[in-house]
Amino acid sequence: MKTVGLITEYNPFHNGHFYHIQEAKRITGADYVVVVMSGNFVQRGAPAIIDKYSRTDMALACGADLILELPVCYATASAEFFAVGAISLLDKLGIIDYLCFGSECGDTKLLESIAEILIDEPREYRELLNQYLKEGITFPAARGKALTAISPQITESILLSPNNILGIEYIKAILRLNSSIKPITIKRKSADYHEVELTSHSENTISSATAIRKSLLEDTIISNQYDDFKQGSSKVDPVINHNISINLNAIKNHIPDSVYEILLKNYHKTFPIQDEDYSLLLKYKLMLENKTSLSKYTDISVDLANRIYDLDFQGYTFLQTAQLIKSKQWTLTRINRGLIHLLLNLYSDNFNTYKEVGYTQYARLLGFKKSSSHLIRNIVNKENIPVITKMADAKEQLSEPGLTMLKEDIFAANLYNMVVFEKYGTILKDEYTHGL
Repeated sequence: MKTVGLITEYNPFHNGHFYHIQEAKRITGADYVVVVMSGNFVQRGAPAIIDKYSRTDMALACGADLILELPVCYATASAEFFAVGAISLLDKLGIIDYLCFGSECGDTKLLESIAEILIDEPREYRELLNQYLKEGITFPAARGKALTAISPQITESILLSPNNILGIEYIKAILRLNSSIKPITIKRKSADYHEVELTSHSENTISSATAIRKSLLEDTIISNQYDDFKQGSSKVDPVINHNISINLNAIKNHIPDSVYEILLKNYHKTFPIQDEDYSLLLKYKLMLENKTSLSKYTDISVDLANRIYDLDFQGYTFLQTAQLIKSKQWTLTRINRGLIHLLLNLYSDNFNTYKEVGYTQYARLLGFKKSSSHLIRNIVNKENIPVITKMADAKEQLSEPGLTMLKEDIFAANLYNMVVFEKYGTILKDEYTHGL
């Protein structure tokens, strides 16, 4: 029996993800697919467009056998810690033979060579990195310039591609944890990760999750305008189509049929959720903080805390606030992550403790196929990591750091559910009452 692990967000699940699952099984010869998936908040520092249980349903309907939640402290972390949190979880399961991930280059050996340089940090690399950092450029840019300078195989395009970056971090984590998991990459098919427009409308089209989210949010604006029109507003064009299913038709060819049905069932009931839905919460949280307290959150340095504190944020949305903070020193994604950590009460001290005790402290089960239930028994029998199937039992299973990590997940889920209720009036079950 062979098992392949996937690290995902499925935000939302689309044809590219379906292709990934199928190719992962084909290339590795795996019998089972175990997925580590971000919960209700994702790595770019934003809420997921639809909740984690709906995304679990999507994955199980499209070929996954077992879905585990990546703790929110890692799901919203930088690429390095996103990767090490997920790899540490997959490694502790004791049943994973392969890690299969998408990349723009599709060359596992090349990504492994880069990972080895970053781990060994030869003298030439360190000197160049320090030189570029002194010039005032961001760390990712400095690291990229240093790598391209010492190896002709490494090009700037490889180091600027987000899935290549994640792939390198996955391999680094496997090496640092001395894991037996074998990394294998699949070349990304069709749409670029950051592509904001849907591709052609042929069957089984692969578009980026970014483009699909953009389409869903644009359709939300149309639907909201129609609601205004029904209430007698003179500002809305009366020809706007009011059929919600028509609004979803734009993405129908870009997602599996089972995913379309899940989205259709929940559209304007539990999703779409976006950054801007947290604008008021962010303002409230910023009002409670000072320069010292801000610097205690993960990804918020003292300098960044000072910049945030000095900002007049009253008249701005979540995204506008992040844009105002952005500078040459800090990327927009770094800012977004810092603000999400602030909202979710994710502290640097806790994060450092998790590193000291071996990163991910539990395997939180979100869903599984009944035909694959023996995988859970196998993980439990390995006794490498507590498996949480019932939240009420977690207190007896976890150490103090593990309980702290789990409480962060619970808080994040509760906050997300509250925003869903405020936006759509739908009550989602909490972490103690939501079944697998």
